[in-house]
Amino acid sequence: MLTWLKNDLAAYPSRCTLAYFHKPLFSSGYSRGNPVVKPLWNVLYNHHADVIVSGHDHVYERFARQTPSGALDEHGIREFVVGTGGAELGGFNYTASHSQVRNSNTYGVLKLRLSSTSYSWKFVPVAGKTFTDSGTTSCS
Repeated sequence: MLTWLKNDLAAYPSRCTLAYFHKPLFSSGYSRGNPVVKPLWNVLYNHHADVIVSGHDHVYERFARQTPSGALDEHGIREFVVGTGGAELGGFNYTASHSQVRNSNTYGVLKLRLSSTSYSWKFVPVAGKTFTDSGTTSCS
């Protein structure tokens, strides 16, 4: 998988790059993140990826841009944990470093829009709920 990812990123360089996979590297949810995905993060970081979306924990969480080792980096990767699509919602054990927004009681979806120079996000809750999160930032 790592070889494929490296080759794909090299073959299709892009200013705004998003990746998604099941387990998050960082999470304040019950899993507390999973280091098994750190090699993927390393490759994506080295190719200047901008966003990683994962699930696994049944919560919504948005992180500041950071390195695979968890240091703040204005050119790092922003991770979203979005496990709010149907299974019973979970909760939070603690607050992981650089976690910016957390919600564990609202089902919904994350709407992402990538352009050639920026990306935007908006958490869209199910009918009757009011929690939302949105923003826009430039790509690294």
